This record gives sequence, structure tokens and C-alpha cells, in this order.
Amino acid sequence: MGFYSKISFRFFSQFSEDVSHYFTDLRTNLKKARLKLSLQEYLSIAIMTCFIIFLSAFPALSMFFGFIFVNPLLAFVSSFSICLGIVLLTFWVIVNYPKIIIREKSRQIDNSLPFASLYLSTVASSRLPLHKIFKMFSEFSEYGELTEEVRAITNDIEVFGLDINTALERAVERSPSKTFKEMLWGTLSTFRSGGDLTKYLKEIAISLVNEYRRKLYEFSHQLTIYIEIYLTAMVLGAIFFTILTSILSGIGATTGPASVVTLQFIIIFIFMPFISVFFILLVKSATPGGE
Repeated sequence: MGFYSKISFRFFSQFSEDVSHYFTDLRTNLKKARLKLSLQEYLSIAIMTCFIIFLSAFPALSMFFGFIFVNPLLAFVSSFSICLGIVLLTFWVIVNYPKIIIREKSRQIDNSLPFASLYLSTVASSRLPLHKIFKMFSEFSEYGELTEEVRAITNDIEVFGLDINTALERAVERSPSKTFKEMLWGTLSTFRSGGDLTKYLKEIAISLVNEYRRKLYEFSHQLTIYIEIYLTAMVLGAIFFTILTSILSGIGATTGPASVVTLQFIIIFIFMPFISVFFILLVKSATPGGE
């Protein structure tokens, strides 16, 4: 543990242990997010952070509301209520932070899985043992989070001495991706029953690649809509607004020329770049396999 973790654990470990039974899902989420902290340590950090925020924000807000409200009781109640809301929001964010990591890891794994499944099916066709297949795959870093998941399977086998069946079961429990879990379960079932692992992986690869093609097809249609909205709202809308405000200013509208120029400056140099960045992020998030 780091210094902050040690201090938090020293002061709030007992309280964290008392309330840990209310956060059973958080224990699993910490494993899936690969945060190297126990549930008690993580809760101690969350409580310590909320405690520091409350001690910092409450005096400042008390002084602020003391200047606004004449009644000291009203100022105290207002500052305490806002601080309590900030603390509860902070605690909620910290508790749900592993879920954010899990969703991002799941997205990255799902994006890499169609291409990785092709590689696995190709290697499996050489009739190598299953643990050797995963060992070869774990040496490729191009697949990001998926490589880390497979590398964890290899470590369970080589470092901890687990058999391939147990290692796959552990991988299913900690994997953040539902699709990868289903693939591992299928691989484990096929391996245990003595089925054709090459055929299974090939069918999975074909299914995932077809799904990826479908997502690309849907994205192409979405991208067409995004481009039409962008051109209409941004390019034509901005030009129309600029011309309209210039005309209204020229025919003696109530708004002066300086105000019109300021408004046009805000629209062109602040609003339009902001919307452009928003569209870029929107398209990037909707892109299949985009990082």
C-alpha cells in the first residue's frame, strides 16, 4: 500500500470492516478491475477521502454562507447540507469507480476479440496443447486488455501451478467482458468433453467477425446521419446566423454592432469548436474497435 492507503487503513480499517458486508459486489468489481486493493482497504480510502473533503469544504462554505445569510443557523444548515451532499456524491463516485474501469476494459476486450479469435483458431489448428495456445497469445501485446486477461491465465498455470481447467474457471470469474466469458466457458466445456477445439474456435471466430461486420454496417449508416447533422447545424447554421445578425444590426435593430460582433465571436470561436470536439468524441465512441 502507498502512504495514503496506509493512513486511511490505520484510521478507518475497523469501520470499513464493519460496513464491508454492505458492499459485496464491490469486492468482485475490484478483482475484475484489477485494482490491487482489498475491499477493506478501498473502503478506508473512500471514507478518508470523504472525511478530508468535509473538513476542507465545511469551513469554507460556512464562511461563504455567513456573508450571504444574516441568520447563523441558516448559514450552518446550508453549508452542512451542501457538504453532506458533496461527501455522499464523492463516496458514490469512488464506490462506482471500479465499474467504470470494468466497462472500459470490457469495451477494449470486445473490440479486440474478433481478431484475437481468428489468431486463436489458427494456432489451435496446429493441435498444440491448450495452455501452449494461451502462452503464445500472451506474448502479443497488440490486443491490449485481452492480452492481459490471457496472460493472467498463463500466470495461473506457470506461476501458481494450476491446471488449465481451474485457470479458465478463474479467468471466467474475473473477466469484465461477457463475450470473452462465454468464449472461455465454451472453450472449457469443449476441452473437458474432448471435443474439437479447433472447430469450436473457428466457429466462434466466424461469429465474432460477422458481428463486427454488422457493427461496421450500422456505423456507416450512423456516420451518414452524423455528417448530415454536423453540416446542417454547424456549417449552414453558423453561416445563416452570421448573415442574419449582420443584417439585423445593419437595419437598426436594438442590438448594437459591438454586441453583434461579440456574439458572432462567441459562436464562431467558442461554440463551434466545442460542438466540433463533441462530434469527434461522439463518432470516436461509436466507431467499432475505436480507441
